[in-house]
Amino acid sequence: MTETFTSKGKLAGLINSYYPSLTKSEQKVAIYVLEHMDQILYFSVTDLADAAEVGDTTVLRFCRKIGTKGYQEFKLAIAKDLSQQEQEEDSGEQPNGLITSIAAHTKQVIDETVQLLDEKKLEEALVLLSEAKSVHFFGVGTSGLTAQDAKNRFLRIGRRTDAIIDPHIQAMTAATLTEEDLVIGLSVSGSTKDTLESLKIASDNGAKVIAVTYYARSPITRLADCVLISGGKESPLEGGSLGAKISQLFVIDLLCTGLALRNKSASLLMKEKTAQAVVKKIY
Repeated sequence: MTETFTSKGKLAGLINSYYPSLTKSEQKVAIYVLEHMDQILYFSVTDLADAAEVGDTTVLRFCRKIGTKGYQEFKLAIAKDLSQQEQEEDSGEQPNGLITSIAAHTKQVIDETVQLLDEKKLEEALVLLSEAKSVHFFGVGTSGLTAQDAKNRFLRIGRRTDAIIDPHIQAMTAATLTEEDLVIGLSVSGSTKDTLESLKIASDNGAKVIAVTYYARSPITRLADCVLISGGKESPLEGGSLGAKISQLFVIDLLCTGLALRNKSASLLMKEKTAQAVVKKIY
């Protein structure tokens, strides 16, 4: 007898149709997905595997069997379904309290980041920053923009850092690093291939790695010497969301301010010198 579930949407129907042909372990994934679809949107592949009590490879096989190329495409299909359902439910309604809603979400992201961050890990990161001969920020896409902002922040306190957002330059730079160098990898998902590959090269050459990510159990955390968890989860349709970027910037602010407080007089002097260098560029 074919078992069916009540989840709505095109993907749910697809999963139900494939259900009889799935292995028992893959059926466990299917059942969990159909019962918790809105939550899985923010799960890493490891999170879903743990929740369904199967291995990561079982989740990936399940994704391919139902016709998606991988886990990220699978989550994108979920996001499309849920978005369509929300549009149908909200049809005819006028937007209300947009400013208040977005402001509340932004505040929530900061609060979430405060709750997720471990002070001991932050202190570990500051020690690594203090001892590093050179510091490089790796990120692509929106995380690349955060990397560039981080470079600007650290330059103002007199710390020369580099922000590298091109995957090829990241890889080449990573290959030149040693145990005296530090790389800070930025990835909300913790699964960005370009960033992961570059961090792996850096780590293999002895460089220390700090990871800033939302997912505590994601590939980037396995490469890192220190992990800083930020808030601001995002679905595949929310790539580059303001909340996720704000959480990253908040972590960068903590690192920069913490480093500055370790040498107040020198940092203050450099802030004055860098401010003076651009003062004539403002009317």
